[in-house]
Amino acid sequence: MATTIDARGLSCPQPVLLTLEAISAGAEEQLVVLVDTDTSRENVTRAASSRGYRSSEVKAEDDGYRLTFTKSRP
Repeated sequence: MATTIDARGLSCPQPVLLTLEAISAGAEEQLVVLVDTDTSRENVTRAASSRGYRSSEVKAEDDGYRLTFTKSRP
């Protein structure tokens, strides 16, 4: 099961902080983050990547983006 973070309506750095908090708390193998700006999409992607998650899907939705990350295997 994936951990889902709804960061729509939040301005940076809040989406990044929520993502990093979920990762630090032991997020599942798959992490889904909902954002509504290009800046948040880019910043969350970089933050997740820096913590060992790779972007497996970026899906545009009516109100923003659904970002899906998968924990990289060592």
